[in-house]
Amino acid sequence: MTLSIRHQVLRLALRDPFLIARSDHDGGHAVTTVIVEVRDERFPGVVALGEGYPDRFYGETVDTMAAVFPLLLAAIEWFEPTPDGVRAASDRLQAAIRWNGAAKCAIDTALHDLVGKVTGEPVHRLLGLSPDIPPTDFTLGLEEPAVVAERAKRASAFPALKIKVGGAADVATLQAVRLVYTGPIRVDANTGWTPEVARELTPALVDLGVELIEQPFPAGRLDWLADLQATSPLPIVADESCVTIDDLDALVGVTAGVNVKLAKCGGPGAAAQMLARARELGFRTFLGCMEETSVAIAASAATASLADWVDLDGNLLLADDPFTGLALGKDHRWRLTDAPGLGVERRG
Repeated sequence: MTLSIRHQVLRLALRDPFLIARSDHDGGHAVTTVIVEVRDERFPGVVALGEGYPDRFYGETVDTMAAVFPLLLAAIEWFEPTPDGVRAASDRLQAAIRWNGAAKCAIDTALHDLVGKVTGEPVHRLLGLSPDIPPTDFTLGLEEPAVVAERAKRASAFPALKIKVGGAADVATLQAVRLVYTGPIRVDANTGWTPEVARELTPALVDLGVELIEQPFPAGRLDWLADLQATSPLPIVADESCVTIDDLDALVGVTAGVNVKLAKCGGPGAAAQMLARARELGFRTFLGCMEETSVAIAASAATASLADWVDLDGNLLLADDPFTGLALGKDHRWRLTDAPGLGVERRG
């Protein structure tokens, strides 16, 4: 085998406590992510970076990732270091096993970084995509309304805010935010609502200028999602109900939008295909992330020209990002440059 892999488990502190409706994310104070370094003996001295965020909600842990890495690496044992070659290798990687999106993401990201470094091309160009991407929003976790409002005030330069909801004070929180922030607000319930709660809250959300509602109900309740979308003036965006490209067809006519995340679907190659297919099916596309370092955010940003809404702020939520090279412009767009591969490296 020409490829070898080394992985490192990172536990990273968050800048502010970050809670969502369906989990505590390690108590809301720290997150765990996995960084991989992939080497190919054909290209001595080239070290490729990848990242996968294991989420127990999707059945992944650091141990399951380590267990499937050898299988995934074997699926791409040899590949041609060209744009066509990396696409073919990425497809083989996705076909090697049904789930394990974070493990696939780590290796697929490293594969694109490797080919980019070998060819001198940035990842977005390997994918055949534009460097012109939408700005990112900024996400605020569940907390007391006054606390969320204070954090919204600090983040008021961002062109949109994403507010986690699903608690007892959702309307009060959004009202408090609206007092200090005039831009678009996106709400994400992370499966935390019931149909009754959604029906009760929707008029208030419209009055408060909310732009969209993300995943209000449990992942399997497509019937509830469809009923809400049929009556809601706001677009409903599927997240936990939309894990891979195989979930898209079942959501046609159910929600107006879908949230694509590299850690769910398996990396930049899979995400680019999923976003393109979602557009073909008539969905509005939302590109999301986990609380990841600049490695995963750079890989996600490479696909962002296919997104209508962008939520790539995971590295901004960290107290200390251990990687450098990815720059956020004054317009809150991630800068996609001509640097080969991901364009990120470990801090000295």
